[in-house]
Amino acid sequence: MAFEESQLTATLLTSVVAAVFGSLQIGYHTGNVNSPARIIEEFFNSTWKSRNNESMPDHSLTFLWSLSVSIKDFGALLGSLGVKDLADSYGRRNSILIANALSIVGACLMFISKAVESFEVLIVGRLIFGLFCGLVMSLNPLYIQGVSPINLRGAFATLNQVSFASGILLGMVVGLETVLGTEKYWAIMLSLSLIPALLQYMTLPFCPESPRYLFINRRKEKEAEAALRRLRRNPGKVMQEMEEMREEASHTEAGVTVREFFIKRRYRQPIILVLIINLGSQLSGFNAIINYSTKMFAKAKFEEATYLTLGVGAINVAFTIVAFFLVERAGRRKLLLVGFLSVALCNLLMTVTDSIMDTAPDIRSIQVLVIFFLISAYEVGPGPISWFIAAELFDQPARPIAMAFTSMLNWGGKFLLALLFPPLLKLCGAYVYLIFMSMALIAFTYTMFRLPETKGRTFEDIAAEFRGAEGIPLHNKTTFNTFS
Repeated sequence: MAFEESQLTATLLTSVVAAVFGSLQIGYHTGNVNSPARIIEEFFNSTWKSRNNESMPDHSLTFLWSLSVSIKDFGALLGSLGVKDLADSYGRRNSILIANALSIVGACLMFISKAVESFEVLIVGRLIFGLFCGLVMSLNPLYIQGVSPINLRGAFATLNQVSFASGILLGMVVGLETVLGTEKYWAIMLSLSLIPALLQYMTLPFCPESPRYLFINRRKEKEAEAALRRLRRNPGKVMQEMEEMREEASHTEAGVTVREFFIKRRYRQPIILVLIINLGSQLSGFNAIINYSTKMFAKAKFEEATYLTLGVGAINVAFTIVAFFLVERAGRRKLLLVGFLSVALCNLLMTVTDSIMDTAPDIRSIQVLVIFFLISAYEVGPGPISWFIAAELFDQPARPIAMAFTSMLNWGGKFLLALLFPPLLKLCGAYVYLIFMSMALIAFTYTMFRLPETKGRTFEDIAAEFRGAEGIPLHNKTTFNTFS
């Protein structure tokens, strides 16, 4: 893609990179707690012992550690509820900066928990950081798609997932016992997310606000044009995008309440699409592998299970980068369909390999390959696209509510899976992966018949597909891109 065609400017690139410092922090705190789990559990136990002159009961220790890990996802679920009010009241960019303060508070509490000998402080720190997660994973796509040109919109939205996956890998590496996952340094390890948080405060305030927010939400046409001029550096493109926003604004209501969002006919199909794509993504088995891959590899009797888990993290990053380059070439629809179908096949193979592992131990190597392929299939399509597709399917007034809905589905799915996967694995054994396969196939089927291609289309063009329609026309309109 030529530089002129891509409309890539220094201001645009800086704005996107500054925004995704937030998802880097979230990924870091997703990946850094697995390896030092035993050491932090010992901190919990010693703190309890110093207070009560006895060791903490095993069941209490297990519960507290599970709570510590899952409380972040629960906090994110709560944080999602504030996306609409924050984004509409303070703007997309400023809302990210406000949310970033929660990250700093959470990281500081996690850091001081060791010094004050309080595991409660650590848990509260992760809860507050979770509030940040729920806000930022919705606010970032809103801001990034608001500042990006049409032909870079999907690629730059995918950068949010690239940053998140990179944070997971970084957290895995830093959490190793040979790095900072030690009794002496684990508190420092938990505080390192302060670095990207501070970098965001040093860069994002100097980036422009979303022109779409300024024009359509605030009716500030001059400010929107000034922001576009900084982002595009091309007067012709600026005038073209201003006309597109005027067209969208002419069909846009002043605001949409949560009640209207769920009862208006124009939003019915997009809501169902977002629901099925996000639940299909979160309950497709990916999160189970990310959370429990070390235990899976240890069960398969791999001596270096931790380093195989690092392989999972590396594959995760590599294929989000692949998605970055493919999303504007292949389109969202194709990548989702290929991703969901491949993930379903991998879950079927996981059932087969796990079922015969005891009688054919040599098959463990094939299972590792299946896990790696599942990770790659997920990150090429469902992983990144599920986070930003709602921002493309809804008009400007409904977009913050749609992204809050997306965030609740994603974090709610993660939270449920973290709680339910261990007992489901005990109850169903290897057949638990058939549940994941079924979810992926449901998402594949609905995507096949109902999802329009959004690549290369204006927000107004996409919204027009749903306005006043009972369903979605698939093959009977020349403007509706399916596999073309």
